[in-house]
Amino acid sequence: MNSQTPHRVLNFSAGPSAIPLPVLQKAQAEFLDYKNTGMSIMELSHRSETFEAIIQKAEDDLRELLEIPSNYKVIFMQGGGTGEFAATHLNLMLSKSIVEKQRKLSEANPGQNKTLKCGYIVSGIWSKKGHQECKRLGGNAHVIVDSKESLGQSGYYDLPPVSSWDLPKPEETAYVYYCDNETIGGFEMKSDSIYPHIDPSVPIVCDMSSNILTRKVDISKFGIIYAGAQKNLGPSGLTIVIVRDDLLERKDSINNIPSVLDYKYFVDEGPMPHTPPTFGIYICGLVFEYVKQLGGIPTMEEMDRKKADLIYNFIDSHSNYFTNPISPSYRSRMNVVFILNNKSLEKKLIEEAKDAGIVEIKGHRSVGGFRASLYNAITVDNVQALVDFLSAFCEKHF
Repeated sequence: MNSQTPHRVLNFSAGPSAIPLPVLQKAQAEFLDYKNTGMSIMELSHRSETFEAIIQKAEDDLRELLEIPSNYKVIFMQGGGTGEFAATHLNLMLSKSIVEKQRKLSEANPGQNKTLKCGYIVSGIWSKKGHQECKRLGGNAHVIVDSKESLGQSGYYDLPPVSSWDLPKPEETAYVYYCDNETIGGFEMKSDSIYPHIDPSVPIVCDMSSNILTRKVDISKFGIIYAGAQKNLGPSGLTIVIVRDDLLERKDSINNIPSVLDYKYFVDEGPMPHTPPTFGIYICGLVFEYVKQLGGIPTMEEMDRKKADLIYNFIDSHSNYFTNPISPSYRSRMNVVFILNNKSLEKKLIEEAKDAGIVEIKGHRSVGGFRASLYNAITVDNVQALVDFLSAFCEKHF
């Protein structure tokens, strides 16, 4: 193995994102010959005892880190968030409890053709896409609140008070869906933003793709949690789903869900009903080990708060040069968006950042500006380096 220090930039990409260097180094050391098998991890059969041990340990470590209750299944899937927009809806609408709720609603309203509402809290582009997919699939997609429209703002900057939400009656609601952290807009829900306001009989579906493993979560408050791996967990191509057991129960044999999206199929057939993304699962397993070694979720949460405070304090103290439009209560710890007030300098900032070894800070094409993603692989020192660069840029150009 090359003993020279590898060339590494500070990668603030929103995803695929930085992976902890110790994880990459361990993967590099094991790449050609994994545990004396004479094979790369990418060459191992997913049916081998060696890989079965890898996937089992990954699940065990994730359960330990997130304190996942025993009445929840962990599923390693593919398809990313886009796949889960469909999978969450399709699986829930076949769930025994929801089918029974629909039957009662129909009986109570004969001849009215009433269908359960699928409630969506829209706080950004990703939750909006989830709502759109539900509509596309023929669901009764109901907007509980669209923060942009409700507040008459140009973007998703705040969350209206609960008193203004259009929450349907529990007996008329199939589920409630929301995105915990909107990567594009830099909008993150507080840990108790949603579930205290939802009747416990209504399953909550949460997209935690970009902030899973960053703060303590009471898993028992949710019906389904899913996360694309490419932000805080590992490489792209793997999606992790956590689903409560009772939601996997089906009333009858009717099943119109493609197998690749069917949670019950994965559970009934074992963790690998078809060839899984083996390398992605392996890397995620190494990430889970790494997080445990650092001290688990409490350590990550403290570090993530320090990183976010560093850059937000800088932006707020340099308001003549930079602006963050998000309400302080909902500023994302993971994706810090900021606008350079002098837009003529945007290109120069990107160029000089690259020269300084800082990459992927350009904002999403739909919102512009800049975005620094501070996932778990990013250290406090990395963020300090970004702040130092921005400070020097201000001194140079203003």
